[in-house]
Amino acid sequence: MTSRENLVEMVDVSGKKIVHRFAEARGEVILRPETVAEIRKGTTKKGNVIAVSEIAGIMAAKKTSEIIPLCHQVPLSSVQISFDFDEDRIHSCCRVAATYATGVEMEALVGVTTALLSVWDMVKYLEKDENGQYPTARIENVRVTIKKKDD
Repeated sequence: MTSRENLVEMVDVSGKKIVHRFAEARGEVILRPETVAEIRKGTTKKGNVIAVSEIAGIMAAKKTSEIIPLCHQVPLSSVQISFDFDEDRIHSCCRVAATYATGVEMEALVGVTTALLSVWDMVKYLEKDENGQYPTARIENVRVTIKKKDD
């Protein structure tokens, strides 16, 4: 017999009610102001940072159960990624909806985090210092801001 502390299992949601669920997650990537200006102008080497990062976030949210062990495969009905700019950062928001027996907050977190990682990846050449390090670039404040389900 296996002790409970060594047991790993997916939570059984078969007894839960299937209802509409929604989650929103937000985060930000801090960059040099010059980098943010290049993104806004659309002059980065890899192309349209925002369009690529939006697609990356949507794709990641849809694959959450392949990335996070023990997450359920949730049939998503909607994933939306948006971006807002400040002088030295880009804010991202991921909104996810589904009608299912478990929540979609992990999908929202994976979506927003991947969108921010994609921004960083596309502009990392602008962020490196003379030693190849990233003294400014960082991802912060990733969190679930809304989690709802219909009754």
